[in-house]
Formats: sequence, structure tokens, C-alpha cells
Amino acid sequence: MAEIIQKDGTWTFDGDTVRIVPGTDKGVSPLRRALGEIALPLGALAGVSFEAGRRSGRLRLRLREGADPLLQITGGRLGDSSDPYLLTVDKDRVGVAEYFVDEVRNALLLDQVGPGPVDRYLLPGPALPITVSAGDASVTFDGERIRLEWNWKTEESKSSGGPRTLALSEVEAVEWLPSAGLENGYLRFLTSRAPVSTPPKYDPQAVELYGFRKDPLMALVGAAVVARLPHPRATADALTAAQDPDLTKAATRATDTADPAGPAAASDDDHDALLRRLRELGELHQAGILTAEEFSTAKQAVLKRL
Repeated sequence: MAEIIQKDGTWTFDGDTVRIVPGTDKGVSPLRRALGEIALPLGALAGVSFEAGRRSGRLRLRLREGADPLLQITGGRLGDSSDPYLLTVDKDRVGVAEYFVDEVRNALLLDQVGPGPVDRYLLPGPALPITVSAGDASVTFDGERIRLEWNWKTEESKSSGGPRTLALSEVEAVEWLPSAGLENGYLRFLTSRAPVSTPPKYDPQAVELYGFRKDPLMALVGAAVVARLPHPRATADALTAAQDPDLTKAATRATDTADPAGPAAASDDDHDALLRRLRELGELHQAGILTAEEFSTAKQAVLKRL
């Protein structure tokens, strides 16, 4: 096992999982503290590198595109101090960092993990329920509902309607943008009923961010919601299934229609359809839509038909 302990945090690798624990130093960002421990499966990694510096170095993990809902919503705009996949390494620990890199790279080669994008989230996203206060609002998400509550900094035309509650089923996309220069940032929940042209300052489905230290925390709320929306690279069949309000019933129907006597002779088309169904069930379970029990039951039913 490879392990490196620094003020920023502790990284360990056991051959299958990179475990990231944020440090307790006061310089560790609020986002990394709030995110807590991350168990990063090897299959989510695209690469690892160590960047040597004059006084210290940086150990960096690169994730496959689409593997992490946090990176999906931040889109490379997360600052280095808030990046959970970046570790500052003291000069006297360079050898340990290089050993860590070699171990992870060897495992990627042995497991033949490609660097390409994935069509489902390989990390679950921030734990629920989650509440964050920053900018002109507090946002709470419990897995089903998003609630925005305003504070004294909120524009009156925006706060006059009172707190805003959105059902997850209403949300089509989430946008997060950090503050840059004189431009404020925002977190916005997009629905079919809200005009995108409304500035975040006046949009009751958006939080305006002013560039303070806790602003990146809003990205955690966005990531928690994104993790429960259809993956942007998912197949059309999987997207349809993910949006089905009777999903649990569908999983039950899959069990009920399975042949108890065992597999029957199936055509190539039937075989392909069953394989697609297996992939869909895996994506829905990974997204948290199906429970482990529902997934196992439906999966066994499909396997019997194969």
C-alpha cells in the first residue's frame, strides 16, 4: 500500500482505491473539509502526476471525464486550494510522492484502465442532506427537494416571493460559475419554466456569489443535485428509464416477467436488448435511483433471461 501524509491531507492507495482524507490544518479549504473523505475507485482515474517545485511539489490526480459530479459541474473552474484531487507535498516527501505515482500508474496499466470519458458517475457526490450558506442565499437539498432561502443581501424583487422550493424532477440542469474579477459568480437551477436570461441577482432559482471564501461550497450543492440527474453521456434508453416516475414498478415488472424455468432461446436482438437493460440498471443504481435490493432483484431477473 502507498501512503502520503501532509498538512493538506492524507492519500492512500491499496491497489483498487485511492482514499483521500482532508487535513486538519487551518489552511485547508472549506470545500475540502465539507466534502470529507473520498473513496476514488481506480476505474475513475485517467492519470496521476507529481509536479516538483522549488520549495514544495504538487501531487495531482486526473479523473476521467464524467466520473465525478463535482468536476462535472465545476468544469475545471475550481481553484487549486479547493481541488480535492490536488495535494501539496513538502520537499522532504518528494520520494514518497513519486512512489505513490508509480504505484497508481502501474495499477492503471495492469487493470488496463483507459483515460477516456465514462457514461455514468463513478463517485456518488456529496453526502445528503446538505445545506450551504453563501452569497445571497442558503440552499438545502435532501435528495428530493431543493430549498433556497434568502438573506439580507438578496435583491428585494428576488426575496419578496419568499423561499423557493424546487422538486428534483423539475430540474433539467445545474450551472455553477465562480466569481472572477469584478464579475460575481452564481449557482443556478435550470427548469423549463425559468427564463435563462434573468441575471442571477434577480433569478429566484439562482444564488449570487460575491467571491468570498465559502463560495465554492455552493458547488457541493450543485454536485449533489447533478449526481441525481441523468448523466450527460448516458444513452437515450438510460435517460428515458431514469426519468420514469414508475421506475421501481418497472424493476418489479422485470422480475415478474422473468422465466422461472430458466433461460429460453433468444434472438440476437433480444440478447442485445437484455445487455442494454443490464447497463441501464447499473447506471440507475449508481445514480441512487434504484436501491441495492431493487438493483439485485432486477439484475437477477435479466440474467435469467440471458
